[in-house]
Amino acid sequence: MKAVSRPLGRPVSLEVSSAGRTMSLPGAPDREYVVIRFGTSFENKAAAVKTIIPALDRDGIWRVTGYYIR
Repeated sequence: MKAVSRPLGRPVSLEVSSAGRTMSLPGAPDREYVVIRFGTSFENKAAAVKTIIPALDRDGIWRVTGYYIR
C-alpha cells in the first residue's frame, strides 16, 4: 500500500463515498467482498478515489485483497 500512496504525498482529506457488499468481482473467485470507496486528496494529487477491498477468507478472517488509488 505504501508503494501506491507514497508518491502522492501525505493525505489531506478522506471521506467515505460508497461501501457495499458483493459476492463476486471480475477476475476474482466468488466469496464475500466489501468494496469501500473514499474521496481523497493528497499533497501531490488534489482529487483521487481510494478503493479498499477486504474479503472474507475461509478461516473467517477478513483480509484486504485490493487497494487502488485513481
